[in-house]
Amino acid sequence: MQVELERLAESLGQLHDPATGLPLDELDAEIEVGFEGGTVFVGLTLGYPCAGREADWDARLREACLPTLKGGPLGEAQLQFELFSDIPVTGAADAPEPLRGVKNIVAVASGKGGVGKSTTAVNLALALAAEGASVGLLDADIYGPSLPTMLGTEGVRPDVKEQKFFLPVEARGLKTMSLGYLMTEETPAVWRGPMASGALNQILTQTLWGELDYLFVDMPPGTGDIQLTLAQNTTLAGAVIVTTPQDLALKDAIKGVEMFRKVSVPVLGIVENMSLHTCSQCGHSEPIFGSGGGERIAADYQTRLLGQLPLTLAIREDADGGLPTVASDPEGEIAGLYRDIARRAAAQIWLNAGEEDLPQIEVS
Repeated sequence: MQVELERLAESLGQLHDPATGLPLDELDAEIEVGFEGGTVFVGLTLGYPCAGREADWDARLREACLPTLKGGPLGEAQLQFELFSDIPVTGAADAPEPLRGVKNIVAVASGKGGVGKSTTAVNLALALAAEGASVGLLDADIYGPSLPTMLGTEGVRPDVKEQKFFLPVEARGLKTMSLGYLMTEETPAVWRGPMASGALNQILTQTLWGELDYLFVDMPPGTGDIQLTLAQNTTLAGAVIVTTPQDLALKDAIKGVEMFRKVSVPVLGIVENMSLHTCSQCGHSEPIFGSGGGERIAADYQTRLLGQLPLTLAIREDADGGLPTVASDPEGEIAGLYRDIARRAAAQIWLNAGEEDLPQIEVS
């Protein structure tokens, strides 16, 4: 019996994880195999949220188990599978008190404006929440906060505790904070760099985030004071760079990659937005802004292309309407793309955190 269970665990270790492209026995994945009462129990623990993939993993595990179980003493046994996630912690122990419950802070950045960075940030946060993670979202675009519009929380004001802490505004299952909650359209932030950086530091460190697996930070475009403030004052788990395929955007995206590397922040990968447009009338698809740019950056700068998103009217309409695509059409194709990208980014954090760890296999 023990021999069969060990063989089963070895065969499961050869399965590839779709978010990383690596076999489980090369990852810090915990595989538990046991037998009791005529049932084979298999538990798999991954280091990123993946609740949406449980059915897929179940099918793949059953297929992998059949050759091992067939003809042996376990051949007539039932198979019960469970998928778990164990999110790594990259936050610093000496972080300000409101941030100590945040496991991972992720910057979503771009070298230039207009590439869909904020829309991507909101949908990625919603995607990981849909995968079972506890997620927060900070709008760090001090001069042009868009989070209240995209989440339908315009006019909302955060509650204040002890006259010095903000309570995050809960929206669509996310804990959120934005300067847009504290100002009106008639009072723009006409501030110099140090004032903007101070405002960011205040809403970041004086918001009671509570326990979060991930805190996404929607950065303003560029590589200026606010980006440096975040990188120097917090421990970032990584940065996601958003770009479009056109040459001008790609050149600025490269600057974003280089900036994060200079401040020792790992780049989790590139998201290529508006990569392909499909005509709603004739169905013809065309790469309006060019093609292959995200792949070139990923290859040249030793990172990965997390995914490509189409140029589609629905993404813009959903964001403008206060109900981003992952929330408005959670089972749709576009939401599926965002969830794939979010899983890959979270899996890269897991890989970075577990580079020196060994996989664990337990047989009982």
